[in-house]
Amino acid sequence: MKSLNVVFFGTPDFAKASLEAIFKSHHKVVGVVTAADKASGRGMKLTPSPVKVFAEENNLNLFQPEKLRNPEFLESIRNLNADVFVVVAFRMMPQVLFSIPKIGTFNLHGSLLPDYRGAAPINYAVINGETKSGVTTFFINEKIDEGNILLQAETEVLPEDNAGTLHDKLMVIGADLIIETLNGLAENSIVEKPQPQKENPKTAYKIFKENLKIDWNQSSETIHNFVRGMSPYPTAFTILKIGEEEKSLKIFKGHFELKSHSREAGDFDISKTEFKFYTKDGLYYPEDVQIQGKKRMPIKDFLNGIQNFEDYKA
Repeated sequence: MKSLNVVFFGTPDFAKASLEAIFKSHHKVVGVVTAADKASGRGMKLTPSPVKVFAEENNLNLFQPEKLRNPEFLESIRNLNADVFVVVAFRMMPQVLFSIPKIGTFNLHGSLLPDYRGAAPINYAVINGETKSGVTTFFINEKIDEGNILLQAETEVLPEDNAGTLHDKLMVIGADLIIETLNGLAENSIVEKPQPQKENPKTAYKIFKENLKIDWNQSSETIHNFVRGMSPYPTAFTILKIGEEEKSLKIFKGHFELKSHSREAGDFDISKTEFKFYTKDGLYYPEDVQIQGKKRMPIKDFLNGIQNFEDYKA
């Protein structure tokens, strides 16, 4: 089977799995492009991306350009004579870059396009209660996530899945789909197809901090899916009044019960044995939480650590 020369663009673990799959295949990684090292942690120490770590461990030709239009960077990439560029969880690419390889530049996206174009497809699939998700490879063009589809692969979203477990499933099937796509392009056996025209495709806009607060006026199931879809990151939260202080409570996991009641949505009952919030149509029970200033913990440990339950107010 024909081998292709590949330049890989990516940054997080989701991308690293695909880079590793290409590296282990018969295709050749001639270059790797990733983000600059990021300051993180308490000491704000510079931390390399997972893609950079893998590239250095395997002596791959590595680039970390600040600007993708930098003439020297573009010249270096052209000189690699790649057949194709592969992009996974990277930033927007200018046309002057993605038009370099003769076959083209394709991207792996964590949804079944045209649904969930945007920055957070995995989160929104869970938030919206989807029972099916998947990955798509498509040729990049000037519009975000709108290029011609090459291949797709599906997977189930189980009731117990959250954004983290779905991320890991899609990471694995995505790496497989990258290899399938490279093989198909090498053999000229893939027929690219324009994305289906949908009147209102579901979107996956970037998630900001103000999008994370739980709205207890919603249905119990909507709240449950919202918590799942934001877990483990960036994490849904609510505000608790403890004495005279307000503290945020992150909720990673819970379960709900449909039940009629006469309480206000957002009220809660808390005791040594139980913590429950009232929703529009029932109750929501947090199971895994993190109160501001403390570590993440099971609800039992959280309740055991409380001295005065009467200080807790909705």
